[in-house]
Amino acid sequence: MTKETLFYQFAVESQVFFKSKYTYALVNIKPLVPGHVLVVPLRTSVLRFGDLTPSESTDYMNSLQLIQGLIRKVYKADALNIAIQDGPEAGQSVPHLHTHLIPRYKTDGYGDGIYQRLEKTDLAAAYEDFFARKEVFQKEGGFNAPDDASRSPRSAEEMAKEADFLRAELEKYEAEVAAKN
Repeated sequence: MTKETLFYQFAVESQVFFKSKYTYALVNIKPLVPGHVLVVPLRTSVLRFGDLTPSESTDYMNSLQLIQGLIRKVYKADALNIAIQDGPEAGQSVPHLHTHLIPRYKTDGYGDGIYQRLEKTDLAAAYEDFFARKEVFQKEGGFNAPDDASRSPRSAEEMAKEADFLRAELEKYEAEVAAKN
């Protein structure tokens, strides 16, 4: 018999698109943007990041790395917010550790100058690009999350459909990653 997958006390199996030994990923009931997913430890008694065992921690980080790559690819994201609200004072609303992966997109205005940036491969150039993009992003007002009241919970069917889609995309993505290694 397969153990039910819980997010805190809620059964979420139909929303799950990835499972490892200690971790799973699921679609979000009220996503900020398309592709906003959660990565969660299977053990429901993990309330905070520090509650992970060393084995769980390693699996959790490996899972985060895999799923962030998938979300960047599938949703053609330029960047991601990877966020953990660790405790109620930090905004954690569900007493079960979870990490938000939120696709982000650039509107940096580089135009053809992007080709020069693509040719740079050293770390200094990567930092330069990062901070230039950050400056543009902040000047444009930063991340404007939709008001919570305007975000309606999705139906179980909608979330199951997205989870099915991401499960299929994950199989393709894992094959691509394996072929590169």
